[in-house]
Amino acid sequence: MARHSVDPAQVRAAVTALGEWLQDETRPRPERAELAAAVRGTARSLAAAAPGASVEVRVPPFVAVQCIEGPRHTRGTPPNVVETDPRTWLLLATGLLDFESAVESGALTASGIRASELARWLPLVPL
Repeated sequence: MARHSVDPAQVRAAVTALGEWLQDETRPRPERAELAAAVRGTARSLAAAAPGASVEVRVPPFVAVQCIEGPRHTRGTPPNVVETDPRTWLLLATGLLDFESAVESGALTASGIRASELARWLPLVPL
C-alpha cells in the first residue's frame, strides 16, 4: 500500500477507538500512536475525497495535507491554511464539532479566502 493511501476500514477503526474520549474529554487521553493513526487517517481521507492543492490542512505534530481543487501552491506559506490541534481536528472529522464553531472558539485558525471551503467536506467519519 502506498505511503499516503487510505483504507476506509482502518480509518474508521482508528477513529472509533477514540470515540469515548472525543465525546468526553475527561476520559483518559489516547496513546500517541492511536491519536496519530486517527489524525493521519482522517486528514489523508480528506485529501483523497477533495483532491487538489489550494488549501493546506495542518494538524501538528501529526500531519499536513493539501486538498481542494484550485491554484496549486508550491513555495512559502500557502495562501489558504487551516490549522488546529489533534482533538479539535477529530471532533471536526467526526461531526461532533462544526467548522464555524471551531473558528469562533479559536480552536481552529482558517486563513485565506478558500480555507472555509473545508467545511463542505466535513464530517469524514461520523460517530
